[in-house]
Amino acid sequence: MIFINISVDLNVEKVEFQQKIGFRLKKIRSELGLSQRQLALNANKDPQSLERVENGKSCPTVFFLNEICVALNISLADFFKDFE
Repeated sequence: MIFINISVDLNVEKVEFQQKIGFRLKKIRSELGLSQRQLALNANKDPQSLERVENGKSCPTVFFLNEICVALNISLADFFKDFE
C-alpha cells in the first residue's frame, strides 16, 4: 500500500485543486515533449478527457491519474512532489 503525503490546504476549493493538477500534468507532459494526443494514446485514454483534466475542467480519479503517471514513467508520489 502506498501513502502519499500531500501538503495541500484543505480549504482549497475543488476547482482550484483541479487547476493545480491540470497545470502540473501539462508541465510534466510538456517537459517530456509529448503532445496531449501522444500521452492520451500512451495511457490508453481519450484525448478529450486528458484535455479536460489539463484545463482544470475535470478532476481525475486516482486510477486515471495513476495510468497517466505510468505513461509518463513517473510515480504518483513524484507527480505530487513539490505540489503547490
